Amino acid sequence: MLSVNIICVGSLKEKFFTDAVNEYKKRLSRYCKFDIIELSEEKTTDQETKAVIDKTLKKEGGKILSKVGKSDYVIAMCIEGKQLSSEELSRKITDISMLSTTIDFIIGGSWGLSEEVKSRADFKLSVSKMTFPHQLFRVMLSEQIYRAFSISANAKYHK
Repeated sequence: MLSVNIICVGSLKEKFFTDAVNEYKKRLSRYCKFDIIELSEEKTTDQETKAVIDKTLKKEGGKILSKVGKSDYVIAMCIEGKQLSSEELSRKITDISMLSTTIDFIIGGSWGLSEEVKSRADFKLSVSKMTFPHQLFRVMLSEQIYRAFSISANAKYHK
């Protein structure tokens, strides 16, 4: 069975976000092994200089990469990535499942993703040019992964 992970910096703090992600995790269990891997955010000082931001990105990037398997297919969620429709994401996941047994979707911290993480990515995906709160985005990504599997299964969920 395909494993799909969301590897993300930070944790869900609001119960309604946790409940929503857990609902999609339950729904996804019929299609794949779905897991959320939360990594701690790096603490920064009040003076967020380029050097501080770069150091933060490097530390968080190291944590992210330590969770990625050598043969995992990595999708970095970043604004400069390619935008796909739900149907295109469904086809992408189906295609990836022929190449790898694990897909890792990566959500960075408040400063984004390090260049090392982006370099490791097999694909860069953007859902919008807009910025979303990380907690909400985790719910949105979980829903889109569920929708992608529903499309592939010809389920009634996607209209």
